[in-house]
Amino acid sequence: MQKPNKSENYELRDEYDLSKMMIVAKGRYTPNRRSRKNVALLSSDVVEVFPTDEAVNEALRLVMQIAKIPNKYQPKVIES
Repeated sequence: MQKPNKSENYELRDEYDLSKMMIVAKGRYTPNRRSRKNVALLSSDVVEVFPTDEAVNEALRLVMQIAKIPNKYQPKVIES
């Protein structure tokens, strides 16, 4: 059984061309994880106010309801 390589003794083989290697995002930032799903990254100041998914959803639903209310107090335009 081979002993595992120690990190200080590891050398990259010459046949690996790092300029041709693709860097792949992992975790929640992976592009295909974010596509087809409703994932939004919130700023830290927003997270302080809305710490849970439920809080964000409730606030957005309220904004949607407000957007449906017609503005009755718009000034009338008088044409001359």
